[in-house]
Amino acid sequence: MSHEADATRRAPLSRARVLLAAVALADDAGIDALSMRKLSRELGVVPMALYKHVANKDELLDGMVDVVVGEIDPPDPDVDWKTAVRQRILSARRALLRHPWASRAIESRTTPTPVVLEYLDSMIGMFRAGGFSVDLTHHVMHALGSRALGFSQELFDEPQSPDPQVRAAGLREMSARYPHLVEVAARVDHDEESVVGPGCDDQFEFEFALDLLLDGFDRLRRRGWSST
Repeated sequence: MSHEADATRRAPLSRARVLLAAVALADDAGIDALSMRKLSRELGVVPMALYKHVANKDELLDGMVDVVVGEIDPPDPDVDWKTAVRQRILSARRALLRHPWASRAIESRTTPTPVVLEYLDSMIGMFRAGGFSVDLTHHVMHALGSRALGFSQELFDEPQSPDPQVRAAGLREMSARYPHLVEVAARVDHDEESVVGPGCDDQFEFEFALDLLLDGFDRLRRRGWSST
C-alpha cells in the first residue's frame, strides 16, 4: 500500500470524508454495492465509526446526493434567463453523467435535503428574474420535473435479448400488433452507452426536449400567460 493511501486511512474521519468515499465507491461499483460495512472497509474503520457522521444509510444517500448537486455550476449572472437555465441544467446533467447512480438515488429520496432545496430555489429564482410570474413559474417547474436536476424519466425500460435472431423474431411479432410503435422504435438510433436512465435518454434527446420546453416557456412568458 502506498504512503498516500496509508495517510488517507490515518486521516481523521469526518462527514465530508465519509460522503466522498461513499460517492467514489458508488462510482466504481454501483449504488447496489454500497453498504455501511463496505464503506467502513474502504475507509479503514469499524462500521460503528461511520454512525458518528451519518445516522443510517438513508442519511448517507442524502449526503451523497448533496455531493453531486454541489458539483453543479452556479447560475451565470451575465446571460439571459434562457441561456442561464439551459447552462445550469446541462451542468446538472454532466454531474449525473459523472455519477451514473445519482439519478436513482435522487428518485429514492422522499424528502429533499437543504442542498437540493437551495438548488431548486435558485432555479426558481432564475425564472422569476427572467420575468416569469409566480403562477407560470409554478407550472414551469412541474413541466421540467426531473430535468431540472439533469435527468429524465423514461416511460419503460427496454430489455433486449442478446440473440439477434430472437430480437428479429420479437420485432416481427410486435410489428403486426403495434405497427406505429415499432416504426418509430426501429427508425431511431438508441444510445446503448447511455448512463442516465435506460433506452433513448441520450444527450441529443435530452437537449431536444429541454429546448422545446424552454422555447415554450418563453412563448408563455411573452404572452403573459396565466392558469386562471
